[in-house]
Amino acid sequence: MPINRLLKDKRAPEEIELLNKAFAHALGLLGVVERNDPFCDMVARKVIEVRATGTGEAREIAEMAVVRIGLR
Repeated sequence: MPINRLLKDKRAPEEIELLNKAFAHALGLLGVVERNDPFCDMVARKVIEVRATGTGEAREIAEMAVVRIGLR
C-alpha cells in the first residue's frame, strides 16, 4: 500500500489506520481501482500532506486531497 511505503517516520497505529482510511476513500472518490497505478502514489502523498495540516477525519482528508490534486 502506498501510504505505508511512503511513511518515513514512525507513526502510531491509529495514525496509520486514519491515513489508510483516507487513502482508500480518496481512491473511491477518484474511481481508482488499480492500486499499483503510479497515480496512487500521488494520491497517497496528498493524503499525507493534508493530514499534516491537522485535519483529523478520514473523509475530510480524502476530500481535501482530491481537491489538491485538482480533480474535484
